[in-house]
Amino acid sequence: MQTENLGDYIRQLREQAEMPLRKLAALLDIDQSTLSKLERGERPVSRQMLPIIAKTFKVDEKELVVKFMS
Repeated sequence: MQTENLGDYIRQLREQAEMPLRKLAALLDIDQSTLSKLERGERPVSRQMLPIIAKTFKVDEKELVVKFMS
């Protein structure tokens, strides 16, 4: 899966899982508008969110960390 940044990748994972924005926002304990900004790359994704995202979408947390660092 080729993406521009971590936000793009999170959006792709969420859309592939057919998960509404509001549901992922609730899991991450953030507002929908904040998640939308994260997905658009307008706000950084916090390191604390990565384990939740990895578990939710069953992806390797290390893969997220690599994208987080780039």
